[in-house]
Amino acid sequence: MFDIPLPTFADEHWAARALLTRDADDYRDLFSAAAVDELLSERGLRTPFLRMAKDGSTLAERSFTSGAGVGATIADQLDDTAVWRQFADGATIVLQALHRTWSPITDFTARLGTELGHPVQANAYVTPPQNRGFDDHYDVHDVFVLQIEGSKRWIIHEPVHPDPLRDQPWTDRRDAVAEAATRPPVIDTVLQPGDCLYLPRGWLHAAQAQGAVSIHLTLGIHNWTRYAVAEQLMQDALARMRQDPEQRASLPLGVDGTADVVDEVRRALAAALEQADPEPAFRRTRGTQARPAALGPLQQLATLDALSPRTTLRLRGNLAPRLDGTRLHTRVGWLDLPTDDLPAAELLLGGGAFSADELGLEFARRLLRAGIAIPAAP
Repeated sequence: MFDIPLPTFADEHWAARALLTRDADDYRDLFSAAAVDELLSERGLRTPFLRMAKDGSTLAERSFTSGAGVGATIADQLDDTAVWRQFADGATIVLQALHRTWSPITDFTARLGTELGHPVQANAYVTPPQNRGFDDHYDVHDVFVLQIEGSKRWIIHEPVHPDPLRDQPWTDRRDAVAEAATRPPVIDTVLQPGDCLYLPRGWLHAAQAQGAVSIHLTLGIHNWTRYAVAEQLMQDALARMRQDPEQRASLPLGVDGTADVVDEVRRALAAALEQADPEPAFRRTRGTQARPAALGPLQQLATLDALSPRTTLRLRGNLAPRLDGTRLHTRVGWLDLPTDDLPAAELLLGGGAFSADELGLEFARRLLRAGIAIPAAP
């Protein structure tokens, strides 16, 4: 997505500086105007997979949704006629969480999240000519902006609050953001199809479509931080203190002041932190922040029913698998393995397609039932 070596990007730009790359790639295999029309007219999307904005404000959901009709008790399905009218009147269409609703983006964001080591989401912004959806603001996650169709002018300013956490939105600093937006920008450019713009979290930005409809993808990188690791440490330390009867005991009657108590608790907390291990909680949290690759229940059942030594299987994508002794951990649960199955598990985790005979017929059956292995493409 950028024209510099990955180590250079990591050292000079990641979480530090904006980066503009011209003609980075052809993104039409990811998304297109036809994809927008299909999602809006045929997929039955509901909020919050769609929102709309105009002149810096988000529109009320009732202005572009309606009931789903006969046989469905759904009140918030998008109304394509209402969406069209709002769009024709200058509103931006925001297709949210495309990593859940559009398979090319699902696959792409899963691979990107694995490479970056940080979870990735994807939104699309479809803006009518000469319109803007949102005023100057910053995001609490890094973003890669991929221009798909049309063109859009981007005005970028340095942060007023570097590296904001997820509970530190730009609205908490609205006045500072507005004042910073009056200064000369760091970047003032028009993105054309194939261009890529990287913005670390906290960098101010506003964008306006030019002479035609603009479609761009925003890949949001939900950064892991040292603060997040500290939260995991603290949670583990507090869980340890809960098991200590002395820490659960009531303070004495008539206690006057807390200086001695605070010192005592501080020492106990420090001791608990020394023993704390954030890794299990870290892995659990990471496991919930991305979804495994798609699994078709009917195809899975048919494969299981017809399983033979010649059936070819592969590891389901985006499972974040790891072997811990004889336990196979994945995003969809864990399996305890007999030692005889460990070589086959390592073979599967190494990538590629394997026959059930190579994996062992009973092990292959367990993998299919657990949703860890799926049939390989013919």
